[in-house]
Amino acid sequence: MVSVIASNVRKGNIIEKEGKLYVVLTAENFHPGKGTPTTQIEMRRISDGVKVNERYKTTDPLEKAFVDMRKSNYLYQDGDAYVFMDPENFDQVHVSAEILGDQANYLQENMEVTLSTHNGVPIAIELPSRVTLEIVETEPVVKGQTASSSFKPAKLSNGARTMVPPHINVGTRVVVNTEDGSYVERAKD
Repeated sequence: MVSVIASNVRKGNIIEKEGKLYVVLTAENFHPGKGTPTTQIEMRRISDGVKVNERYKTTDPLEKAFVDMRKSNYLYQDGDAYVFMDPENFDQVHVSAEILGDQANYLQENMEVTLSTHNGVPIAIELPSRVTLEIVETEPVVKGQTASSSFKPAKLSNGARTMVPPHINVGTRVVVNTEDGSYVERAKD
């Protein structure tokens, strides 16, 4: 275990509290004009997925769990689990759907991800920040609509929905942010 102060905790860190592991979802530092600076941390308990909001003084010590992070390639879905392979030793790891959550929508065959394990058990996964997907359904362009500020809804090939500029049509490949599912740009390939 490594002890860190609360103000140094970042999104994705694994914290051990009362013998349980938590993955940090958000960490915000507040420095009011008067009073003690605080850090607001939103965490998800890895064992059962319960979300917890905690507020600490910025100098409070927290226990950061030792986590092994390795590059892995996504292979396929096997029931409720997703199978990843370590490219160095070809070991296959099954990761449950609860760990992936909404990120599972953005998995693509042979995608390289960072798999975090604690004592050999998968606890978190980090996808590339952007993926390229195809538009399968969207509204037609409306003449006279200004292209600068208006967006229209579109359905992506993975089933997710996002907002795209009016000039994007069905069949167009677009780059999407995996964190929030937002449109980034038209794909250059």
